[in-house]
This record gives sequence, structure tokens and C-alpha cells, in this order.
Amino acid sequence: MTNWPPELSGGSGPLYQRLADSIESDIDKGVINAGAKLPPQRDLAYDIGTTVGTIGRAYQLLRERGLVSGEVGRGTYVLGRRAEAPKPDVEPGLQGTRPIDAPSGKLRFDSTAAPDVGQGAVIADILARTAQEHPHDISSYTRDFPERWYEAGSRWLARNSFRPSPDSIVPTMGTHAAVMAAIAALTMPGDYVVFEHLTYSQIARSAGLIGRRIALVSTDDNGIDPDDFERVCAQKHPKVMFLMPTAKNPTLVTLSAERRQAIAQIAREYNVALIEDDLYGELTDDPTPLLAEYAPERTIVAGGLSKSVAAGVRGGWLSCPPTYRHRIRVAHKMMTGGLPFLLAEVGTRLVMSGQAGEIRKRCIAELRTRLAIVREMLAGFDFKTRDNVPFIWLTLPDPWLSGTFKNACLAQGVLIDDEDEFKAGRSEQVFHGVRFGVSQPRQSKDVAGGVAVIRRLLDEGRAGYDSFS
Repeated sequence: MTNWPPELSGGSGPLYQRLADSIESDIDKGVINAGAKLPPQRDLAYDIGTTVGTIGRAYQLLRERGLVSGEVGRGTYVLGRRAEAPKPDVEPGLQGTRPIDAPSGKLRFDSTAAPDVGQGAVIADILARTAQEHPHDISSYTRDFPERWYEAGSRWLARNSFRPSPDSIVPTMGTHAAVMAAIAALTMPGDYVVFEHLTYSQIARSAGLIGRRIALVSTDDNGIDPDDFERVCAQKHPKVMFLMPTAKNPTLVTLSAERRQAIAQIAREYNVALIEDDLYGELTDDPTPLLAEYAPERTIVAGGLSKSVAAGVRGGWLSCPPTYRHRIRVAHKMMTGGLPFLLAEVGTRLVMSGQAGEIRKRCIAELRTRLAIVREMLAGFDFKTRDNVPFIWLTLPDPWLSGTFKNACLAQGVLIDDEDEFKAGRSEQVFHGVRFGVSQPRQSKDVAGGVAVIRRLLDEGRAGYDSFS
């Protein structure tokens, strides 16, 4: 183990940066050799009179510079200096650009898109064949939808005993666009749309941008409170409610059959349309009937490929009652500019060929491996997981606050989401929770590294994080 005294009198900037610079200088001079183990963070913090959080930030900066590697449970080791690779030829004006990925040195735990299981090769083949077979369709606007696009949506949205007819399907540019098209078609500016306090808040924000008002409904540990939903209906007279009955984002709550039935009855009594987002439900094996089976005349089911196949394809569909279909399709075109032939055809071919189903199986297998890592490493803390679903809802122990914990993780190089990210409106409810996803790191070992950061912060409490270091 390396026990040298770092030189911190020179340089400028915060202490963690000067410490990282000093260690890098000693590595360059050969004072610290490749393979050497750096002191434990607690020991070094004591030796130089600072916080563990400051040492952690310095070590993270060294990792970003490619000088050290952290091994969970073993420590931080100095890597060998690599000769600088020759720069690839790039077009003028593209020097210095980065791939679309996490910010430099940050681990992306704030996304739940489908994990990379090699689906790029499958999609590349479908893209090539589509371009060869439909050059005219790709070069023009899409005005007529082929029947196979509806059939693909019918197949993909089917779950349990829910089997939507192809003539109920609207192909869309992803699930978000599908939901927003439904809200735009079924409401007017000034109308209320009901949301849970914690939900996929991007829909609520988007609804606000087009002039819809937000009404919040209370929940408990079992999901939406039907009595409070009835209160909101009687007081606000909403036109639509958006909900995620199965594996809700971010709390993973699944509504019971009894509550779904109660919500369907209240919606029928007050003439409220229901938008059922089943994006995560399609990853589960939950046998509970979809909400659409309790209120088929007023329930719109939305789903797509982003969490289980490939988010970049933007494949999405919704199933709706026949009286809604034309209005929603027109609204989708008005709000998105129209459905691109290339994306719609690729999504359709993925589904109709069975390849989407196979990719989903591979994604689920990978997610199971990653969730097992989380369950083992966070044992003893209060968190929720759901088989096959790519995120975790972590209830924070005292004295952590959601936003403070998010910032502490960020300082350690891990991007997560605090509870405010999921609040549909201004709410007095405090949940003391954070959500983090495990699908975007490239490898399972990266998941373990990120969870180790979270575990360490939970163990240390706020004493492990100094926002002024």
C-alpha cells in the first residue's frame, strides 16, 4: 500500500483537485508505481485533515483521467501509463466532439433505456434492407400507413388476456409521443389532467406546455387511492388521468385488481378517459389484468420499444377505443410533424419477425444479473426492485434528503434522479427517495462500481459528503 505524503501546498483550485494533481504528478515522476494501491479514503482523509468526500472526489478525478481503477472491496490501484493513441481522422469542425453518452467520467444511473445486448447488429441489418426495398418511401413524407404497422402494434401491446385489435392501433414516435397525442386529442387548454404525485413527470410538464392543468391524486403503499381519485373527479372535473398501473415509475408499485376495478368504475361515473402506460409492465410477468380490461370503452394503452428493445428506434403504439382513434392519429401528426417511414418500418419489422421478442428476452436476462448485484450490495437498506424492471426505488435513511443525496452521488461520479424529478406538480408530500437505473452502464462490473458508491454514502451518512470541499 502506498503511504506517501502528498504535496498540497502548491497549485490552485479546490482541495480535491490539488490532491488529484499531486497524485498525478507523483505517478508521472515514478514516486508511485503502476500497480500500487492508494491509501483507503478514510485513512488519507485523516492524514491530511479533510473529509472522506473530498478524497473520494480526488480519486474519482483520477479515474476520469485514466490513472487509477477502483475495485469494489479491494481499493484503488494505479494503472500503467498508456502511450497516447493516434488521433483518428475526422471531418473539419468535428475535432473534440464526444459520443452521445454520459458526461465525462460520470456513470449513467439516471436512464432506464434498454441495455445494450447487441441489438445494434440486428437493427443495422433491418435498416439496410428497409432502405433497399423502400427508397421512395424513405425519401418522401408518410401519408398512408401499411396494415403491417397496425398489426405490429397489436402484437406488441398484447399482454395477459388483453388482445387489442389492429383497428384500435395508432403507430407513434415512442410512448411519450403516444401519450401526449392522446392528451392533446381528448382535452382542451384549461382542462385538468390527473397525475399521481410521483410519476413519469415529463408527461405532466409537456401537458402544462400545451395549456392543460394538473390535478394531483393521493397514493399510499398500494398505489392510487380510489377515494381521493373520486374527490378529484368531483372537485376538478378532469377529462383524463395518466397512470402506470404495473411497475410504476419510480416507486415500482403495481395496482391490485380491486383498485383497478374501482378506478375504472369512478372514471366511468365521471366520464374520465384513462391513459394506461404499460411500458414497464411489458417487461414483467405480472398476471393482473390491464386496466383496459375493466374499462375498455375509455382506456388508452400506450407502449413501445424503448425499455425492452432499443430506445433509439422510437417505436411506439397505442391502442384506443374506436371513437378516439382518428382524433389521436391527427393530434400525433400535428404535434410531431408526422411519423417517419424508416423508424416505423424498422419497429414493425423488429416485432413482426420476432426479433424484438428475442431482444427483450436478452435484455431481461441482463437486467436480472444487474438487479441481483443491487440486491446483494444494498442488503440491509430500504429499497424496492422488481424482476426485469431496470430501476430501483431507494428510501433514504436519516439524515439524507433526496436532493442532497443526488448531489453527493454526482460528486462521486454517479448520476441518479431525486424525487423532485418525478413530481408531476408542486406537492407538499416528501418521500425521501431516489431512483437509479442499472440498464445503461456498459458492463455489470460498472453497475457494481456505481452501487458501491451509493452503498458507501449510505453507510457514511452526510459525514461522507462535503458540498464545500
